[in-house]
Amino acid sequence: MSHERQGPPSGLLQSWTLLLDQNRIPGPVLDLACGDGRNGIFAARHGLEVICCDRSRPDLRRARREAGVQGVRIRLWWTDLEAADRAPLPENTFGAVLVFRYLHRPLIPEIRRAVRPGGYVIYETFTVDQPKFGPPRNPDHLLKPGELEEWFRDWEVLHRFEGVLNDPDRAMARIVARKPSD
Repeated sequence: MSHERQGPPSGLLQSWTLLLDQNRIPGPVLDLACGDGRNGIFAARHGLEVICCDRSRPDLRRARREAGVQGVRIRLWWTDLEAADRAPLPENTFGAVLVFRYLHRPLIPEIRRAVRPGGYVIYETFTVDQPKFGPPRNPDHLLKPGELEEWFRDWEVLHRFEGVLNDPDRAMARIVARKPSD
């Protein structure tokens, strides 16, 4: 059986490694819609408690295996974030929520509430310009101009980007924001 190697964590997450410090993150990190868990595992390698959340059991099993290969522990949370009957994200629980290449707009208020005061959101996903470069093409999965920044306008925005990233070309929006402590 071949072991498929995981790709690198998001460049955005790597460039904000400074945040991945137990003294800065007030609580566990939630890797939301984690896929193979590469971003959550990266955070766990920095000593953080990480919960990898996804609806794909095979992806969660791959994440658990890869965490073991890398010598870190992660918790797994299997749930369909888009199911109408699921429980909402727990309020004021996470020191950080990581979201990469995933968009389900009804979750945004839950993500905002789920981050503890003083905690962070690190979010990166595709914009409406993405179809020029390839999938996804469904407008439900593509951010409108300024949409991501608008969702976190009342937070301390540490980083924002909206445009085209290269290698490969893709239209993305990114934000790193800190929830007010008050």
